[in-house]
Amino acid sequence: MSDTDAKAGPREWAGLVVLALPALLIALDFTALHLAVPELSADLQPSSTQLLWIVDIYGFMIAGLLVAMGTIGDRIGRRRLLLTGATAFGAVSVLAAFSSSPEMLIVARALLGIAGATLLPSTLSLISNMFRDPVQRRLAIAVWSAGFLLGGALGPVVGGALLEVFWWGSVFLLGVPVMVLLVAAGPFVLPEFRDEDAGRVDPLSVVLGLAAILPAVYGLKELAKDGPAPLPLLLLAAGIAVGWWFVRRQRGLASPLLDLALFSHRRFSVTLGAQMTGLFVLGAIQFLVMQYLQLVLGLSPLEAGLWTIPAMAAGIAGSLLVPLLTRRVKPVHAIAGGLAVAAAGLPLIGAAGTSGLALAVVGFTLVNLGINPAMVLTYEMIIGSAPPERAGTASGAAETGNELGVAFGLAVAGSIAAAVYRREVTDEALPAGTPPDVAEGARDTLGGAVEAAGDLPGDVGEQLLAVTRDAFLQGMQLTAVVLTVLLAAMAITVATLLRER
Repeated sequence: MSDTDAKAGPREWAGLVVLALPALLIALDFTALHLAVPELSADLQPSSTQLLWIVDIYGFMIAGLLVAMGTIGDRIGRRRLLLTGATAFGAVSVLAAFSSSPEMLIVARALLGIAGATLLPSTLSLISNMFRDPVQRRLAIAVWSAGFLLGGALGPVVGGALLEVFWWGSVFLLGVPVMVLLVAAGPFVLPEFRDEDAGRVDPLSVVLGLAAILPAVYGLKELAKDGPAPLPLLLLAAGIAVGWWFVRRQRGLASPLLDLALFSHRRFSVTLGAQMTGLFVLGAIQFLVMQYLQLVLGLSPLEAGLWTIPAMAAGIAGSLLVPLLTRRVKPVHAIAGGLAVAAAGLPLIGAAGTSGLALAVVGFTLVNLGINPAMVLTYEMIIGSAPPERAGTASGAAETGNELGVAFGLAVAGSIAAAVYRREVTDEALPAGTPPDVAEGARDTLGGAVEAAGDLPGDVGEQLLAVTRDAFLQGMQLTAVVLTVLLAAMAITVATLLRER
């Protein structure tokens, strides 16, 4: 087939608009829910444990089922899986919106996660099939990726506007019109693709994949929140052990859920590693920057969100400019260069002190400007390196790598920052006159110190904030150094191992 024959036409570009909708919606759903937590809590009165599951179970189910859903799409048809998942997502969104108990909402959120897991690998693999021309495929993936960034940026705004007028359940109803449009337009603008030679889906592999990812992601999340502790370390070890069992089973199956042969291709493995590293760093530094803006600089959540808009805009613009960039620069060099640009932004964040808003904003903008375009290219190279009949499997592997990269980034950043913070905030460092209960909370987290400082006498409260904020900044500086070294090493790895001979 010639390049001309392979080029996408109007139907494919119309289909791309439809495929960008799930990306936009999932990012919106992730961010908008957090705004609804106070009203939701007042209405349903969940326990602290139930509230955690309401927030977390959605992402856990998506992470645990991405590989399975990608492979199922290869077998039953990617459009069929997408439309089925979209129908389920819309229906369950209504169930979530009108939940009358915490238990009902937890179940609804879990079902939303299962439905959401069908959307991401299906959309990405369909893009791979619809856009065979490499230049067009890069632009298509850039538009799809920009949908995620736009959804993340719009989530707080749209969610806040809904909550000003309606009840907490309205944030879930965002998904209904989007899914109705997808289901109505999809059959007309999206072609069907499947692997005609695919075997049956192995149910035990699906269970093992979920059982490996769930405890690992949950353990990493707890490590980020509380630092090293027996339970999260045990959960992480359990996830790794089940993951080893999962891999062993795949090697013995004629039709594996995850085709391990993909990892024997250097292009696939190295770009997947670069993608995980980029999202590891992005998740880690975003975790720290948001705390810095609110707890060190004292900004409100809305103000902090507004100051991240330059970074989001840079990420979107950089992603959409990828096709122009790769006309002059080889994709491998563009990925390595993007990681290097992001690495240059991290020291600026680390150098931001108690009045370093400009440094933090510029540094975070550089991180997004470097990483997001690089991620567009890693997606394109991962999908492009897999056979067309394995596009769903490759998409699922890429999306799972994303989830694990962010989870590991949060865990490492949280653990480093917490270790430095607790090392610095000792009884001797705290100001004289700090009540024991306040000292205990201040030693645990900066958030606890900021909350308690307002109830202390002026000098004592100010000194407490000075000590704890300085400790947080030291942790952020060390984390920025570690992340800079990691990104630089990955940039060199990509440029070295994927150079054209």
